[in-house]
Amino acid sequence: NFMESKGIRTCLTIGIGLIILVMVFGLGAGAGYFLPRLVTTPSPVSGPITCPPCPEVITSPTDEEGTPTIIAPLECPECPYVDAEGNTPEEYQNLFAPFWEAWDIVHDQFVDQPVDDLALMQGAIKGMLEALGDRHTSYMTPEEFTRANESLEGEYGGIGAWVDITGDYVEIIRPMQGTPADEAGLQAGDKIIAIDGEDMTGIIGDVVLKSILGPAGTDVTLTVLRGEETFDVTITRAMITVPTVEYEILEDNIAYIGLYNYGTNTTSQLRSALEELLEQDPVGLIFDLRGNGGGFLNTAIQVVSEFIPEGVVMYEQYGDGETFAYEAIPGGLATEIPLVVLVDEITASASEITAGAIQDLGRAPLVGVTTFGKGSVQNWNALQNNAGGVRVTIARWLTPNGRQISEIGLEPEYIVEMTPEDYDEGRDPQLDKAIEVLKGLIE
Repeated sequence: NFMESKGIRTCLTIGIGLIILVMVFGLGAGAGYFLPRLVTTPSPVSGPITCPPCPEVITSPTDEEGTPTIIAPLECPECPYVDAEGNTPEEYQNLFAPFWEAWDIVHDQFVDQPVDDLALMQGAIKGMLEALGDRHTSYMTPEEFTRANESLEGEYGGIGAWVDITGDYVEIIRPMQGTPADEAGLQAGDKIIAIDGEDMTGIIGDVVLKSILGPAGTDVTLTVLRGEETFDVTITRAMITVPTVEYEILEDNIAYIGLYNYGTNTTSQLRSALEELLEQDPVGLIFDLRGNGGGFLNTAIQVVSEFIPEGVVMYEQYGDGETFAYEAIPGGLATEIPLVVLVDEITASASEITAGAIQDLGRAPLVGVTTFGKGSVQNWNALQNNAGGVRVTIARWLTPNGRQISEIGLEPEYIVEMTPEDYDEGRDPQLDKAIEVLKGLIE
């Protein structure tokens, strides 16, 4: 009996021991999992980080507008510039909770670690601005913002081509005759997808253009997409002289003026050209705005005032509905002479203000093709801590009849296309049509 009782006690002891071990392990695992969640405060979702200054950033003295110029590139890959003040405003904390949750998921689960926090931050800003659906509102990295704002000093040149900067890539509209772009064989429709081996995908057009520019005599290698073919072409930059104003008397005593930009000296040069031409008593005037991508708003008002004697020539409208009217400046030199205006797909911004007012007010018909369609005003804002910049549309301008031309453009009364063969053979059917229309107005 004694032996039997001892065996039973031994079995019971072992059994109880096993049960205790299971309970201990269970409680330990449970405690290890649950206690931090029940006893302690839940770990907060990662929030914005205030970054120390990057030693690689060197700035020059501020310019007249108080904006510093970055000399050395910003390289802080481990420091995301999320919030310049280091916190998310209380009213936005719930809104941005999914963002920070996604941020944590990427850092915890993404296969290739560590991730580039700076690239994630920049991508988030780009996505936010792209969600606005406005191609003129965009984010620029520190390098892009510096490049887009830097002034060119000394002998700087380019390749000599009219381009469209609004698409996914800069696209050649046409090369200028006799320029490096022309000699290199660039054609209308060619897309610049890389410059000196650097991919231009997602880079705004203004920055791409700055990359193409450079000291005259230096080389730039463009990767060109032509249809399905991709190839590299190396072009030696040259000084490209695009005059502000060109003018002459054509056959049948018709005056011609070509205006190519809206800069600080445009108005005085235009008036000088008008004075010289009008002294010859022409029967009419062709005003050529083809290839004119615009410029200063004030210059646009001054230019259109040379052709419009009085009245509103443009409205500027802000998001809150506040609207400002711009009226013609008295004293224009060409307010009565018969007039025809030439436009094309590059005619944009300030030149569209001029053409739109002339068309709306019945001063003259337009000849050519539908214009670019940039009827908006942008501010360029530098972000704190040299974190790049944001270009944002702040207002739209309207023609005298209240037309909003953004993404639409101005449609000429007389549509005339220019073919690649026309360019190659030196023909100008648009100018020919303008002369024909002007003669009809004179008769």
